[in-house]
Parts: sequence; C-alpha cells; structure tokens
Amino acid sequence: MPNSLTPREILETLVAFPTVSRDSNLALVDWVEGYLADFGITAHRVYDPTGHKAAIYAHIGPQVEGGIILSGHTDVVPVDGQEWDTDPFTVTERGGRLYGRGTCDMKGFNALALAMVPYALSLDLKRPLQIALSYDEEIGCVGAPHMIADMVDRLPKAAIALIGEPTNMQVVTGQKGSVGWQVHVRGHEVHSSMMHEGVSAILEGAHLLSWVNDTNDRIRAQTPSVLAAPFDPPFSTAHTGTITGGTAHNITAKDCRFGIDVRLVPGEDAASYEASLRARVAQVEARMKAIHPDAGITLTPQFDVPPLAPENNGQAEQIMRQATGDNGTHAVSYGTEAGQFQNAGYSAVICGPGDIAQAHQPNEYIELAQFTRGEQVLRAVVDMLTVSP
Repeated sequence: MPNSLTPREILETLVAFPTVSRDSNLALVDWVEGYLADFGITAHRVYDPTGHKAAIYAHIGPQVEGGIILSGHTDVVPVDGQEWDTDPFTVTERGGRLYGRGTCDMKGFNALALAMVPYALSLDLKRPLQIALSYDEEIGCVGAPHMIADMVDRLPKAAIALIGEPTNMQVVTGQKGSVGWQVHVRGHEVHSSMMHEGVSAILEGAHLLSWVNDTNDRIRAQTPSVLAAPFDPPFSTAHTGTITGGTAHNITAKDCRFGIDVRLVPGEDAASYEASLRARVAQVEARMKAIHPDAGITLTPQFDVPPLAPENNGQAEQIMRQATGDNGTHAVSYGTEAGQFQNAGYSAVICGPGDIAQAHQPNEYIELAQFTRGEQVLRAVVDMLTVSP
C-alpha cells in the first residue's frame, strides 16, 4: 500500500486547485483519480455536456449493497472582489484555523473522505464505502443528478448518503429545496418622451419582480407547516439577486435580465410556483405585445434542487447520531445534493465539519478542531461498515 497522505496534506492539495464553478475541475479530478489508483481503486467519471468538468466516484470494499456514500462537491465560489489576507488557494494556518477557499465549503470534508480510503482498506469491510464528488453544486446542484444516476447503474446500491456540507458536525435531517429561472424581458426602444409608443423592458420586468414580493407576502401570511417549523425562516422564500438592463436614461429599455428563485420547505410543490410565475408572465407579456409584437418575455429554468425531507427512523440519521452523539433537531435553508440522493432511493443526511457562516466569505476558514472532529466521526462511520447489516 502506498504511503498515505494526511487529511491536512490532502486538503492542501485540493485547495490548490482553483475549481471555481465557471472553470474546469478536471485537474482536481485527475489528481483524485490518481490518488485512488495508487490504492488499486478504480474511479468512474461523469462529464458535463461540455466535457470540461466531471464528477468522480469510486467503490471501496465488497461488491454488495448496503454501503455508505461520502458525498461532496469539487467546485468553489469565486474570490473576485473579495479582500483576502492570505492566498485563497493556499491553505494557511493561523490561530487554530485553516484559511483558504473551500476549506469550509467543502474541500475540508472531501479531504477527510479521501483520507478514509486507506483506513477502509485496512479493515475487514462487510459493506462498502463509496466516495462521490460532484461538480457545479454552487450553481444549482446541477452535476450531482447525472453522477447519482450513473452510480445507481454501475455500483451495488448503497443504503446511506452522507453529504458533508458544513454543519459543525451536527446531524441535519431537513433541507430546503430551490428552483430558479432566468428572465429575459424584451422591450421596444423609443425616445422616452414618446414612451407610450415603446415598451420598457425594465418597467415591464418590474411587474414580475412584484410577483416576488407578492409571493413572499402571501407565504408569510400563512401558518407554517409542521415540516417547515424547524427551518429559519419557517417558510419558503422568493428572491431576486441580480438585474441588468437598459441603454440610457432617455431610451425605453430594450432588454432587462434578472433571476428569480424560490427556496422551498419540504412538502411544497415547485411546479405550483412555476405555474403562478408563468401566469404572471403571460399577463404582462400580453400587454407588451399589444404595443409591439416583437416585445416579449423568455423564462428559462436554471435549476431545480429538491428538498431533503426528514425521514421516519431513517438509516442515515441513526448512523450519524450514533457516530456524532448529536440528538438535536437541525434543518438548513441552503441547498445540497441530499434531496437528490433521497429521491434516488438513498437514506440521506447532511453532516460535515465547519460553519456555513464562513462559506463564500473572504478569509474563509475551517477550525482545526472541526477538521479533527470530522476525521474522528468519519472513522467511526467507516468502522460501522465492518459489521454486516
């Protein structure tokens, strides 16, 4: 068996790859594939449509069902415009913290998962360990579904998917889903003094932004459901984060582009929100076309991430409560691939080292104590694979 790298050494290697979602992650995937090959483990790749990104997964142990998946994502958010005190792509230790882009979200967990490979090989596993690293999680969890489908086709079906997003090693059993659209409003340009003959893409787009506000007002007026109660806030939310458009102050805007997304508590139907939004689009577009036939609105789906619903006596929850000792009730509002694994028939839970408050921030870090705790918990999880189900 080759000399094993420490979790810290693996983390330093992973962080050094600047796998921002807009760029390729293949250099990192190449390294992971080589690392696994050194231990005699065959890795499988699932490429995106461009061929410039890939998910990678592997199976360690007996060819039987009932194993445990350690799932993470390889991409990180950009550092553009952020003021860092250290090189974001070099792990720097200061004051009991490891700084670097992705140390918290979520290359810290990925490093620990990969460090479990030699440990698992040293044991007499009765059930397998599977490692799954996806791409493009940060732009809507778009890479995981293809990876999961490929795993279902190729590997003995695991029982449990552990998604290692930063939760301070708390066992999270519920997660909001999210659905998003890109909106392109096409107007008709005229001088603003004659705006009655034109169509302002910005002003018409504002009617769709009113849908966002109206939706939030309607939701907040309702009593939260039992499934929604553990979340903060305990209801779904609609949001627009960016908007662009217009040419000059005295020209009715030809184009306006913005995104709309909804974060959904478990039990709510994304299709109902889309139907409501499309109804508003049709209403606004009819008024626009009455002025000029070339005006219109294009609504393009961007992502659809299912929620993670708490499971009744779920295997993943039981295993992780045993491994961590955490018996609290926890739910998160950010998106992960947990619901995608759950929808594919796996028992899923979210539990990983680090604090989500540090994710995406300048000077992102993971506490050394969390990193060490994460390793201890994952070793306990792998130890459970030495027992037959």
